[in-house]
Amino acid sequence: MATAERQEVQAVAKWVRMSPRKARLVVDHIRGRPVPEARTVLAFTQRAAAREIEKVLSSAVANAEANHNLVGDDLVVSAAFVDEGPVMKRWRARARGRAARIRKPTCHITVRLTPVEGAPEPAPKVEEPKVEEPKVDEPTAEEPKAEKPEKKPAPKRKPAARKKKSEEASS
Repeated sequence: MATAERQEVQAVAKWVRMSPRKARLVVDHIRGRPVPEARTVLAFTQRAAAREIEKVLSSAVANAEANHNLVGDDLVVSAAFVDEGPVMKRWRARARGRAARIRKPTCHITVRLTPVEGAPEPAPKVEEPKVEEPKVDEPTAEEPKAEKPEKKPAPKRKPAARKKKSEEASS
């Protein structure tokens, strides 16, 4: 029994300047949903992480359409997870010459898509043969090349001399 291998397509956004804990709250909403429904959920989610996750989702759909000939609306979010990235550490001045550490977390967002089991397989792309057409701009052997008349540069004008106020008043 030969089983068809499930085709998985993924997209990853790395070093997103956001706390992984906050991003995970949004990712939990789209896991297991079809792509159109996941896009709708992300569009109406008011958290800032939804914008970044929406970008990763659209990138995964574009990867599926361009590289695997899949239809974007026939895909399901099979896996979506957020991993911790490196934490940037900064210092903030505090009272009496002391310093306090500021942690700026980053995260890596991954979205994996698989086709719906009942969706039909797309037909493989067949490249059409390229037909070269004669270029319109180039003259053919029968037509002589038309010569363009030479344009003479316009003479440069000197700026008009300004009259002084005292001269204007006397005239």
